[in-house]
Amino acid sequence: MSNKTVLSGRRPRIGARVALTSAALLVATASGVSQSAAVPAYHPAAPVEATYYAPGPWAVAERTGVDCCTSTGDSFDIWYPADLGANGVVHPVITWGNGTMAHPREYEYLLSHLASWGFVVIAADRTDTGTGVQMLDAVRYLTEQNNEPGSVFHGRLDTAAVGATGHSQGGLGAINALARGGGAVDTAVTLEMPLSAVCASLPTVDGHSACIDPAAVTSGSVFLVNGSADGIAPATQALPPEVIGLQSMQGYYDALPAGIPKARAAVVGAQHNDIQGQPDCTNYSCTEGVYRYLGYLTAWFMDQLRGDATARTAFLTRTGEILHNPHWSDQASTITR
Repeated sequence: MSNKTVLSGRRPRIGARVALTSAALLVATASGVSQSAAVPAYHPAAPVEATYYAPGPWAVAERTGVDCCTSTGDSFDIWYPADLGANGVVHPVITWGNGTMAHPREYEYLLSHLASWGFVVIAADRTDTGTGVQMLDAVRYLTEQNNEPGSVFHGRLDTAAVGATGHSQGGLGAINALARGGGAVDTAVTLEMPLSAVCASLPTVDGHSACIDPAAVTSGSVFLVNGSADGIAPATQALPPEVIGLQSMQGYYDALPAGIPKARAAVVGAQHNDIQGQPDCTNYSCTEGVYRYLGYLTAWFMDQLRGDATARTAFLTRTGEILHNPHWSDQASTITR
């Protein structure tokens, strides 16, 4: 794995959750550390997946608890290429939404992996992200930093290439950020997004609901990902949406406008919290860890935000690699050349 530089304003964690620390208590420190050298038990089944499953070419730096704030007062964690802007590169942005009661550090392995492929990944330290409000705040924050002389991000971000992704209700947030962002977000990836029967119970922010309206997505692209063993985010539904509403990835997928490029697929055997693997499972509702998500999630963003033609071949209608990968099921795609 690549090396990491850490800039942290967060006090040490207690248990699996991270409490948001008062700004007055934040102390910035910097140190050089190495990422875990864990050898994954999982082996990609196809070449495009294998390419983007491997760590990317960029060493990764991270900032925790020193960037502030969302409109609801939450700090940001950011993972980014340590050598920002090397050789004139400008880096696309990915805004992340946590699952219910989760914090960014619980997704560190995944978010650091994306940063190793040249993305600047920002996550609000917020436990209810379903409205997409804080995810859009994060995009605005990095846009401001890109324009701020003296910022480490100044002039080094491609703020015209922005993706949104998140886990569970963070997946709802990704769709809402795409639909409500006024063009600020170009593509959304949902990871274990819950069925619509759940969303009404989630908190509102500034009058915005976490429930999504797929028909409100009028631009960009969408990739819907779930685990085949995840009952909170099922791949298919027995009854049509007209009878029971949008209760599956199939239902959400079909409800997206016909002109929106889209794909969907389920990780075989994954449960609701496999995406939180670091990289293995240490928590409830996780069977194998984050491994199987890495390759195609990265490939999607490499295609949609960086125009990577090799990555795009994984999602093409009929011939796409993910459509025939035995580690995935319930696949569909409208992606064409």
